[in-house]
Amino acid sequence: MNTHSDVITSYRDAPTRTIAVGETTYAYRELGPREGIPVVFFVHLAATLDNWDPRIIDPVAQGRHVIAFDNRGVGASTGKVPGSVEAMAEDAYTFVTALGFDKIDVFSFSLGGFIAQALALEHPELVRKLVLTGTGPKGGKDIDKVVATTYRDILRAALTRSDPKEFLFFHRDATGKSAARAFIDRLEERTVDRDAPITVSAFRTQLAAIRKWGRSCPDDLSAITQPTLIANGDNDRMVPSILSEDLHRRIANSELIIYPDSGHGGIFQYHEQFAPVAVEFLAR
Repeated sequence: MNTHSDVITSYRDAPTRTIAVGETTYAYRELGPREGIPVVFFVHLAATLDNWDPRIIDPVAQGRHVIAFDNRGVGASTGKVPGSVEAMAEDAYTFVTALGFDKIDVFSFSLGGFIAQALALEHPELVRKLVLTGTGPKGGKDIDKVVATTYRDILRAALTRSDPKEFLFFHRDATGKSAARAFIDRLEERTVDRDAPITVSAFRTQLAAIRKWGRSCPDDLSAITQPTLIANGDNDRMVPSILSEDLHRRIANSELIIYPDSGHGGIFQYHEQFAPVAVEFLAR
């Protein structure tokens, strides 16, 4: 049992570990006290372990066992990226159960939120609580347009030598630009043991899986009975904000927070307000 003094509560300092399951080796980081039900973080499109905002993850790790991981074929995890969101959810199930857990809370963002929904529907006994941020339901209006939006903003970012997330996650007004720069700076706080960036082929496979998810028949979300916290900015260009309201309407036991004057990265722009709400929800 860890004494509290040697518990790592800063994501910046969490060592990267690996676990092999069959042919696949999953890379992950864990922090916080090693007890109770863990909170597993499901990351966004093109993201690796280095893409979690420490101002979101660190407050949760103050009191909870936190685990972040690279899905198959991404970052330091081996194997090939699955072609569907449902297969990504099966990989998440494989990873979590390989670590020996039979109950988790899930914190998800964007593509991670699609995967979290698929996991909760396929393995309801595994998931105790859900946090769904910057995300939407299967078959949700305009989710399939994420692909075009993403490519357009990658080009815009390349032309201005900036990070595509500055365009994709934040408004291009003074407030948004400043929030974007602060967010990108926070992602750079970890200086050692950085993750490998996603490969172009893995990124394209993820985009194809998102398009497929967006064009598929909707799931019956009334089957999700877990307490669910849903959050987004009020003007999400990637996964339209109206889809957060759609999730809230269709998941009976859910709460919804929409942050003003913000986009896909609303929870990062409003991290000071959102982190305590997430902590309280997960502790309830």
